[in-house]
Amino acid sequence: MNNFFPIQRFDHLEFYVGNARQAALFYSQAFGFTNTAYRGLETGERKTADYVMEQGEIRFVFSSGLSPNHPICKSALQHGDGIAVIALEVPNAVSAYRQSIARGAVGAIPPTEEQDEYGIIRYAAIHIYGDILLKFVERSNYTGVFAPGFQPRYSAQRNRVGLTNIDHVVANVELGAMERWAKFFADTMGFELLVHFDDKTISTEYSALMSKVMQDSTGKIKLPINEPAQGKRKSQIQEYLEYNHGPGIQHIACATSNIIETVSQLRASGVEFLNIPPTYYENLEKRVGKIEEPIDQLAELGILVDRDRNGYLLQIFTQPVEDRPTLFFEVIERHGCQGFGEGNFKALFEAIEREQARRGNL
Repeated sequence: MNNFFPIQRFDHLEFYVGNARQAALFYSQAFGFTNTAYRGLETGERKTADYVMEQGEIRFVFSSGLSPNHPICKSALQHGDGIAVIALEVPNAVSAYRQSIARGAVGAIPPTEEQDEYGIIRYAAIHIYGDILLKFVERSNYTGVFAPGFQPRYSAQRNRVGLTNIDHVVANVELGAMERWAKFFADTMGFELLVHFDDKTISTEYSALMSKVMQDSTGKIKLPINEPAQGKRKSQIQEYLEYNHGPGIQHIACATSNIIETVSQLRASGVEFLNIPPTYYENLEKRVGKIEEPIDQLAELGILVDRDRNGYLLQIFTQPVEDRPTLFFEVIERHGCQGFGEGNFKALFEAIEREQARRGNL
């Protein structure tokens, strides 16, 4: 593993949205996040409104522009609500930026320092696929709630659903671009290829995709990259690219230590998931081996199971959380397994294709 580019964790994911106040409420009510910090007109910020939402180690920031010509507004108009920034916490933001630039990255935000009574925060950003920015955040000398300019929010409502951390963040890129971006992460940040899925592994009668999973030296940061493959009909990746108007983040996988409890709460709060046919659960333990969870409960909730030589995992995928068929979420519980549910690809793809057909996009 290459250790020249230390990364401590996912710092946050920033969403550019049309209405940050409503998005924050949705993620609070539906996904159990707590609003911990805010920046907007009331705090003296004149250009954006930003809501920091947290659960476990997961931090989302929902940002809206306050004028039609603001870049956030333009992004939301083009791509719809979605993730615009992947922020990684690093020991030294200036060094991370300079190293990545020296190795071929294109700068987006030069090293910047902000300060208030709680200390100093440093950050910088580079361009990656589509219009996404990869941001390096150094917060070891900062004790404030999120960043200078933000005020703490103490929400009385803490309806957490048990999401603990970001497991991986998946991007969709155009045909022929997957290899280039995999090489980009390897060259600029020392990422390595964890696994490669070709169009024979991830395919149905109608469509296929290819995927490479890139991870950092610690294994904490996993960034799978998908591209469409030739098929009889339009793949889910191509549908995403058309409605997102270019490459972007397809889904976020959030970990939990009790997927049955988490999914039960999410369903009760209105989150919709892909429908899995009952036949998937016939002879399940013959296919994947002995598991601890009751199969009837998994079947009732639509949770999928897969196994590798290290153990098993449980996973489930939401419907798109926007009107455009773009961003969705995965909930995952790992019991030793470090895979991505390869054994479920066919069942998952068929479920997605049924939804594509309902939308008239297959």
